[in-house]
Parts: sequence; structure tokens; C-alpha cells
Amino acid sequence: MVEKFNMPWEDRPAGCTDVMWRYSKNPVIGRYQIPSSNSIFNSAVVPYKDGFAGVFRCDNKAVQMNIFAGFSKDGINWEINHEPIQFKAGNTDMIESEYKYDPRVTWIEDRYWITWCNGYHGPTIGIGYTFDFKEFYQCENAFLPFNRNGVLFPQKINGKYAMLSRPSDNGHTPFGDIYISYSPDMKYWGEHRCVMKVTPFPESAWQCTKIGAGSVPFLTEAGWLMFYHGVITTCNGFRYSMGAAILDKDNPEKVLYRTRDYILGPAAPYELQGDVPNVVFPCAALQDGERVAVYYGAADTVVGMAFGYVSEIIDFVKRTSII
Repeated sequence: MVEKFNMPWEDRPAGCTDVMWRYSKNPVIGRYQIPSSNSIFNSAVVPYKDGFAGVFRCDNKAVQMNIFAGFSKDGINWEINHEPIQFKAGNTDMIESEYKYDPRVTWIEDRYWITWCNGYHGPTIGIGYTFDFKEFYQCENAFLPFNRNGVLFPQKINGKYAMLSRPSDNGHTPFGDIYISYSPDMKYWGEHRCVMKVTPFPESAWQCTKIGAGSVPFLTEAGWLMFYHGVITTCNGFRYSMGAAILDKDNPEKVLYRTRDYILGPAAPYELQGDVPNVVFPCAALQDGERVAVYYGAADTVVGMAFGYVSEIIDFVKRTSII
């Protein structure tokens, strides 16, 4: 179960006026953290026992995409397993997978649930669970292909599991809006509803091509705070930045506020240069009262971390809202 933890943290640098700021020793996870890796990025972290556990996207030197478990005492220095997660059958015997990438993890009731982009005749949302980050069980895929960015809420909504996702196509999708779906049992999913769409180019261009849920949302006094990524198509290709939205506590299909300005865009060298330049892609958020630490993939190559205060982020979202 999730217990109190000492969250990794670094105070805002002197003279910095940004709502969130980067860890001064980024990247926290380099591309060659394990012997087989070409890159490690777009990964999920949660408090676990007296430290932290995570599920990491590690592409190997053949650029085969898979997910690996790892552990840390402080959330910064990580020991990542050298072999990918081997799933056992959970609520299904069909655990076929051509690839796995971009995991998210959250604790719900009695176990840690994992979602990821699962290769089954194209990208869809894979679901699994673990109790100890040593044995893992795979469940039915949530949706038909094609879909990405499956993010579970950390508690049931009106008695049902709830998941955000982004219907897509089979390639580097030049479109995408955020939807929500519900399940009574983590096997059958339905009641699909649109939550948030891309913005018109003149209104907020950084998120005008596609958007996708990022970290697992967490409850605040204002509602569910969700970090998400937005994409603009530039003359040099896609550019990914991080924004935030506040969803209604009881009805998360309703967006209360949404940032016009991005909170964190690619600017540091490790975000601008890598296998896929110009990418900030949030996948996990640790929240300890007033403080939040976000783990994000940088340039599809390494993992970075950014910090902020919840009240300041909420104020920023409300002040710049385009809802």
C-alpha cells in the first residue's frame, strides 16, 4: 500500500519566476542506465515501501520497445532491472504483445495497476497489475487498436474504474483528443466520452495538433489536477510540451480549467537534442501535500524531473485558462 514518503525535491532557483522548474542535475536517468538500452524515457514512478518503484520504457539497441521494473531509495538514483517485465496471465490468457512502451502506474485499492501502449495488431492500451514489482499479471487490453496514453484515475469514479486515453492511428498520429472510459472490473470498458480536444491554432498553438493525458491525476481542493502533453506541428516536425488541466472531482468528463500557456516546454539541451528532438512528455507525478515532482521523458532519450507547488500550479491554470 502507499505510505508516507520523502519526496525528491529541490527548491526554486534564485531569480526563477517559472511556475515549475527543472531539477538542476537532470537528466535523472540517462539513456545507457542498463547495458542493453539505447534510451530510457517516458516512465512511471510511485512511492513504494521505504522508497520508490517504477516501470520504465527502455528501448534496446535494436530499438525494440519494452518496459522494465526498477527501484530507488530517493526517487533520483535508480536501479533498473536488466531484463524486461515478464507478465503472467491475469484476467485473460491472451497476453500477446509485439511491443510495450510509455507506462503509467497507480495504486488502486489493493494493488499497483500499470497501463502502457501495447502492440496488438497496432497500438492499444495494455493493462496489468503487481503487488510487489517482482511478479506482474497482464489483463485484457482495454480497447481495440488504435489508442495511446492510457492513464487510470487512482480511485473509482461513481463505483467504476476510469481511464483517460487518446484514440489514434497506427503511425505518428497527426491528431488526437483526450477521452475517458469506464469499467466495472478492469476487463470490459465502455461509456467512452470526450473530455478535452485540441485548441485552435490562434488560441494556443502549442497544443493544436494533438494532446494526451500524462501523469496519473491527483485530487486537489480545485478538482483533479492532470498534467498532459500538447503537440504543435512545426516546420521541423512535432514539438511536445507540458500543460495542466483541472477536472471536476465528481465528473471528470468536465474540464473546469485548462492552461493556455504551456508549463514546461523543451528548452534544455537534453530536451532539444536526442533521438526525437523537442520533447517534454510527462508520465508520473509525485505529490506530497503542497509540493509536486513530475517525471518526464526528454527528447525520447532520457528522464528529467521538474518541481512545483500545487497552489501555484492551480493558480497558473486558472489565470491562463481557455475554458
